[in-house]
Amino acid sequence: MATTSLKLPDELKQRATTAAQELGISTHAFMVGAIRQAADAVEQRSQFIAQAQAARAEMLQSGLGHDANEVRAYLRERLANDQTTRPDAKPWRK
Repeated sequence: MATTSLKLPDELKQRATTAAQELGISTHAFMVGAIRQAADAVEQRSQFIAQAQAARAEMLQSGLGHDANEVRAYLRERLANDQTTRPDAKPWRK
């Protein structure tokens, strides 16, 4: 396991220590968890952006898309009935 030195402002170090105590864990474990959460969030956002770019490219290539009003209606219905049928993609180019 690698060792890393981390210089923190006194106020931030105290906040981390207080938070760790409230959670019943060491300050080290708290900081490791915080770094892990931040790294996970960056990776998740990167995946989301990649998926969005791929979906956009597919939409541009196929010329098919979903009407926003139909999608909103589908999502509202889906909250009440998980067997709801997804709306069909439609040509959006003229």
